[in-house]
Amino acid sequence: ASLDQSLRRMGLEYVDIFYSHRFDPQTPLEETMGALDTAVRQGKALYAGVSSYSARRTKEAASILRQMGIPLLIHQPSYSMLNRWIEPELLDVLGEEGIGAIVFSPLAQGLLTDRYLNGIPPGSRASHPGSLSQEMLTSETLGKVRALNELAQRRGQTLAQMALAWTLRDPRVTSTLVGASSVAQLEQNVGALDKLQFSHDELAEIDRHATDSRINLWAASSKN
Repeated sequence: ASLDQSLRRMGLEYVDIFYSHRFDPQTPLEETMGALDTAVRQGKALYAGVSSYSARRTKEAASILRQMGIPLLIHQPSYSMLNRWIEPELLDVLGEEGIGAIVFSPLAQGLLTDRYLNGIPPGSRASHPGSLSQEMLTSETLGKVRALNELAQRRGQTLAQMALAWTLRDPRVTSTLVGASSVAQLEQNVGALDKLQFSHDELAEIDRHATDSRINLWAASSKN
């Protein structure tokens, strides 16, 4: 019903991908995957995807859909230099199952830009409740961001460009989602494609600073 309403609002007959955006522990996974299967078979979606599913639930979802004759095409997890929860298990599952990854929040809610290099500016996302909280912006985390910015400058990139390029270094990551508030910002983000390669030393330096910093606002939905 929600998909039908969305299609009517958008004036479309179908969507390319229909996602289950988070695992619901109150609903059998077979029922959730059945809804994706129905959407594809009815021609209302071309492909089925999931978002913020744990490695275990992703594997289960892929198995259920496979039995239904529908491939699980894509997983949309949060991922950035400061939010690396997909690395220990999920990326391996995606590779094994042949599932693509289109990562969101690659700039860690704007933290991996030049916006917070000198603290929290008025009017920024972190200055408002309900999103990137000031509790996440510890002096330790901001120190990591400044160190990463110095490396980006040596690479001839902005911090945002380096952060976007970094998410694409792993072949199991198909694409990365970016948001932009202006054409200029979008063009700057696209500039990340000009330098996607990292040297071994650069990756080692990034790993020293880019450790998980509890920036995953969707952690609860990816732990089940």
